[in-house]
Amino acid sequence: LQLQASGGGVVQPGGSLRLSCVASGFRYSSFAMSWLRRAPGKGLERVADIMNDDRTDYADSVKGRFTISRDNAKNALYLQMNSLQPEDTAVYRCAKRGMRGTVVSGRKYDYLGQGTLVTVSS
Repeated sequence: LQLQASGGGVVQPGGSLRLSCVASGFRYSSFAMSWLRRAPGKGLERVADIMNDDRTDYADSVKGRFTISRDNAKNALYLQMNSLQPEDTAVYRCAKRGMRGTVVSGRKYDYLGQGTLVTVSS
């Protein structure tokens, strides 16, 4: 199983980025997927979830600014990030929800990708 994220970079405050994640090795359409992030010096934080029926859920810190989506035909997961702020600086990782594994905000993730770095700075 692989989760490969891309799309990170350096952006000025107020700017936008779109992250992508390509999944392989499992029946992608059957599982809820998430974006997690780890800011410098902090723990892993849940950003957004999308269920296999396309229902979404967001952390309060990104609600109204970020949009999670998926394309099951491409085994792809996306995160559109708008109005970025310095506090959004982090390594962003896509993750597969599971019955066991890493626990973040009460949710379990059995696979996490390596991540892509987003830096918001003027």
